[in-house]
Amino acid sequence: MPTYLSLLNWTEQGIKNVKDSPKRLDAVKKSLKEMGGELKAFYMLQGAYDAALISELPNDEALAKLLLKVGAAGNVRTTTMRAYPEAEYRKIMGALG
Repeated sequence: MPTYLSLLNWTEQGIKNVKDSPKRLDAVKKSLKEMGGELKAFYMLQGAYDAALISELPNDEALAKLLLKVGAAGNVRTTTMRAYPEAEYRKIMGALG
């Protein structure tokens, strides 16, 4: 299953309601599970981003649906990229010849 790294920033609404953030994270976990995915890790961050999620989802379409659902709530903005675990990285590098 593809792995994705999402970097999150709280919006003005999200920081005003930051105490509700754990409940929102639980809702994301539930949505991931319903879509056949899984939250692999969550980190609150210091610096340019407020949080990071590492998740697995069946495909890019499921990812898009999840991110649109999360974004529509108005609490965070996301920057998401496909992440290749070491085993996939080695497979890709090995195919270079």
